[in-house]
Amino acid sequence: MKPLNECHILVTPASYGQHDVGLKRELEAVVGRVTYNETGRQLSSAQMAALLPGVDGCIAGLDTIDAAALAAADSLRVVARYGVGTDSVDLVAARARGIVVTNTPGANAGAVAELAVTFMLLLARPVLGAAAATRAGDWPRTSGLSLGGKTVGLIGFGAIGRKVARLLSGFDCRVLVVDPSCDTERAAGLGATLVPLDELLATSDFVSLHAPVMPETRGMVDAAFLSRMKPGASLVNTARGELVDEAALYAALASGRLRGAALDVFVAEPPGADSPLLSLPNVIATPHMGAHTDSATTTMGRMALADCLAVLRGEEPVYRVA
Repeated sequence: MKPLNECHILVTPASYGQHDVGLKRELEAVVGRVTYNETGRQLSSAQMAALLPGVDGCIAGLDTIDAAALAAADSLRVVARYGVGTDSVDLVAARARGIVVTNTPGANAGAVAELAVTFMLLLARPVLGAAAATRAGDWPRTSGLSLGGKTVGLIGFGAIGRKVARLLSGFDCRVLVVDPSCDTERAAGLGATLVPLDELLATSDFVSLHAPVMPETRGMVDAAFLSRMKPGASLVNTARGELVDEAALYAALASGRLRGAALDVFVAEPPGADSPLLSLPNVIATPHMGAHTDSATTTMGRMALADCLAVLRGEEPVYRVA
């Protein structure tokens, strides 16, 4: 086994160590070489393939680490995901090559939940448009919705979904939940009610997605799903873009059937200025920023660093996925 002080580590998340410079210092002090992603963007399979030769450990963001990228990894022993999702990593190919994959569950739950609730408030009140008009010299009269008393449907009740439910308790909302792994008592403990999907869609003023990408959830928000939503409702997605059929969502928003959508994630990231969704005035779009707060990025960094170094020392990581 290669000594830790001879190991080469690739760090791809641009926010790694941004709020805690000690993360970079600690890593650089114990390994032989560290390469950072200087592009400021998530990397493609081809870009990863060009960087992985000679790398022993990778602290990875949402970069594409597929079979093609891993084929170039001649000494890679661990991919430590800086975040919870592992859909950007080919777990089957990693296992076949004996590469350990870890993640950082719960580290960014509070940050993503806060953004989801922020989105609900921005969809309810025309804050962004009113602020832009005021800055331009206008003084518009606006109207909006109160979040208090509304029904919010959460699809997925993991760490983030549960945090959203806790935050919404202060707004006097009715919270409905769909999650096959959640029971009635667990939901009720956070003031939420477990219901069938049809009931949630038909009665929720806001539907917020907090599900992982799996074969059964990929593209779940399709035309049929959207047609069952309450007329005038809004959609929030801070989970994964692959959950949504973007063409179907565009049609539902452009027709006025849905009030609006707030999207932090897209099928292709960045979606491109020619994305039909970005042309709609009732869409709020952000650049996959849900996890990017001081506390979340520092916690993700520390968890990913600890598991990456553990594997390179020959120890069992705490948050092993594959």
